[in-house]
Amino acid sequence: MRLLISVALLSCAGAMLSAQESQVVQIEPTPAKLTERPAPPAEGETIIPIGTRVPLVLLNSVSTKHASPDDLVYLESVYPVVVNGRIVIPPGTYVSGRVTSVKRPGRVKGKGELYVRFEQIILPNGIIRDLTGSVGALDGRSPEGFDKEEGRITSEGNKGGDAATIGESAATGATIGVIAGAAGSNAGLGLGIGSAAGAAAGLIGVLASRGPEAILEKGTQLDMVLDRGLVFKDEDLEFDNPLGAGRTRDAGNGPDPNRNRQGNSGRRFPL
Repeated sequence: MRLLISVALLSCAGAMLSAQESQVVQIEPTPAKLTERPAPPAEGETIIPIGTRVPLVLLNSVSTKHASPDDLVYLESVYPVVVNGRIVIPPGTYVSGRVTSVKRPGRVKGKGELYVRFEQIILPNGIIRDLTGSVGALDGRSPEGFDKEEGRITSEGNKGGDAATIGESAATGATIGVIAGAAGSNAGLGLGIGSAAGAAAGLIGVLASRGPEAILEKGTQLDMVLDRGLVFKDEDLEFDNPLGAGRTRDAGNGPDPNRNRQGNSGRRFPL
């Protein structure tokens, strides 16, 4: 009898183990994602890879006040770009591009906006390639703002200038009011009226005028980032002087960081 009970218990245990084994979920290992690598260059070719930065200087000025979409911009490289120990873009290389979008600053709020893309490169030996590039960095001297994610160049805000305009107008009005009030034996009343009138005139001037424009001045330095690789034959990259002889043309003084703060630049509505 005991033997029969033991056999029955063993049978039940075996059935339970079999049921548990049948419920085990087999997890297939997820294959590791392979990082896509660019195709290696063919023999006798050199590839300037995507993401390469090319330091440039602007040869013409661009501003939201005068620029329109499709206006051309002209630049020149200022530092050699090296791939695999070889100079592939020497100083003095020309780059051209165009303005893709322009937005002027608003009269009450809103900053000026400027977008630029690069389209062609001309090496010093005359080799030309079309390219796709975007702005990757902006001259640190420039008062303009720069959004790296969107490539947007924005004008500097002018809240301080607006406050100064209203304050200066109020002060001028107060002075005139005091003089007029003194003549009428009521300097205090003249002061109040003059201050209010001057502040109102300054506010009207602020509301009727635009804020600072976004300007890329001649001589502004910036980085171009290649959005796709460039392929050259090795013979295309033969240069008489790969380090260049330096720029012989006047590239300008570049951006003035105090452009919007000097003199009466913050004054929008002179009395």
